[in-house]
Amino acid sequence: MTVTSMTGFARAAGEQGPWQWAWEVKSVNARALDIRFRTPQGHDRLEMAGREAVSKIFKRGSFNLSLSVQRGDAGEGDRPMRINKPLLDQLVAEASRYGGKVADEPPRIETLMTVRGVVEPIEAPEDEAVVGERMSLMLQSLVQALTALNAARREEGGRLKAVLHGQLDELAKFRMDAASADATRPQKIVERLRTQIAELLADTKGLTEDRMHQEVALMIAKGDIREELDRLDAHIASARELLDAGDAVGRRLDFLCQEMTREANTLCSKSGDIELTRVGLAMKAKIEQFREQVQNVE
Repeated sequence: MTVTSMTGFARAAGEQGPWQWAWEVKSVNARALDIRFRTPQGHDRLEMAGREAVSKIFKRGSFNLSLSVQRGDAGEGDRPMRINKPLLDQLVAEASRYGGKVADEPPRIETLMTVRGVVEPIEAPEDEAVVGERMSLMLQSLVQALTALNAARREEGGRLKAVLHGQLDELAKFRMDAASADATRPQKIVERLRTQIAELLADTKGLTEDRMHQEVALMIAKGDIREELDRLDAHIASARELLDAGDAVGRRLDFLCQEMTREANTLCSKSGDIELTRVGLAMKAKIEQFREQVQNVE
């Protein structure tokens, strides 16, 4: 299985008699499922069924669904027409008012009749069964667009999965670098502890034996990063499992990013060595890159 991206675009068209329509659907990343419709007047009834169609296929993402509808030329010559007399009278009055100022002759009536809105078709009421059939066909076109969008998101998700696995490989390498750093080797830890204990013993004023034991225990705990590295290993393994499982894993991957960042921060805070600090900072940068890509996973 593969993960699914939240980014994609698709288009589907259909027709019925003189009517043609086209759906354009696009999605981007979002924390939840956000659906926005844009349909021409008279097509509001499509929205509820359209929302249900989206929610059946997708779990996360911000969706924009746009429907464009137009009536073709089929049967145009047989449609009754009417003249918008108020608009035509206004145009005639304005033409007379500016007569001779713009041109020698005022515009002819044939010219004024070509102005948009002067001559309008009379829309005869359609049979409700025909309208219902057209709405059903429009919904079928929408489902086709959503299916294509889902395929596009999965294709993008396949490429995204490869990128995320590559980043996890780099993160695992940083983890190995941290584990093999000189500062984590037993002899180096012992040497550092001896130096710190010697500094404590050099200033014995006000330092009781119990306090010294506490300070030594704190030094040992602060110098040991094995727990952080083990937890980081577990988080990397969990992230790989989620990527291979597919489905809607974006939120769980985002949670793992938070946990990995916490371990990297702790590692840096414990570091008393430049090399280990450098690895910890590189680890944090790689986790942030991983997190940015995870924001696109459904």
